[in-house]
Amino acid sequence: MLRLENISKSFIQRGVVLDKLNLEVNDGDSIAVTGPSGSGKTTLLNLIGLLDRPDSGEIIFKDNSILNLDSDQSALYRNKNIGFVFQDHLLLSHLTVKENIMLPLFASKVSGPEYSGAERYAEVLMEKTGITDIKYKFPYQISGGEAQRVTLVRALINKPSLLLADEPTGSLDTGNAQLLGKLLIEMNKEFGIALIVATHSSELASGLKNHMKLKNGKLIG
Repeated sequence: MLRLENISKSFIQRGVVLDKLNLEVNDGDSIAVTGPSGSGKTTLLNLIGLLDRPDSGEIIFKDNSILNLDSDQSALYRNKNIGFVFQDHLLLSHLTVKENIMLPLFASKVSGPEYSGAERYAEVLMEKTGITDIKYKFPYQISGGEAQRVTLVRALINKPSLLLADEPTGSLDTGNAQLLGKLLIEMNKEFGIALIVATHSSELASGLKNHMKLKNGKLIG
């Protein structure tokens, strides 16, 4: 589904972060990427999601190069194919939990029967993640653990092929971290969504099919 070939990326202040890195992701894969802070985990996810561009190399998604996409095409690629879960939940404070979840559909200009289907899907996801009873609350009325579960459902609402999670449990206490990790693995298995998680958590990494370490700009599996 996804292939990174000889990807390199450097920054003026940090120097070379990724150095001719290669990665192959198949449908339904689950991959943990670990490494110390500053090793390039977030950079790697940002490149896959086209939030940034490599200095050199190629990124192939479903047999098509994505590095030649313009800004509008990149946004469409993200919205249709990629779900994001970050360490910070990034929920909009003036929207309810359900409205936050449905937000990506407005970017896709989904309406009518398709929107109704997505609403039903949202109800299924909220039930599975245990947040149905808070769907009409606002972000300031819910806990950090609940907010991360809302973020997970929002990331899944467009039925992406690939879910990118950047330190998704980093700001959570042990109990909520374990719950979110379990939910990520369940979503991967039940819906067949490929999962790449950048994490410092050895417990979360051990629950995924593949564990790769990012060291000296390269992935070691």
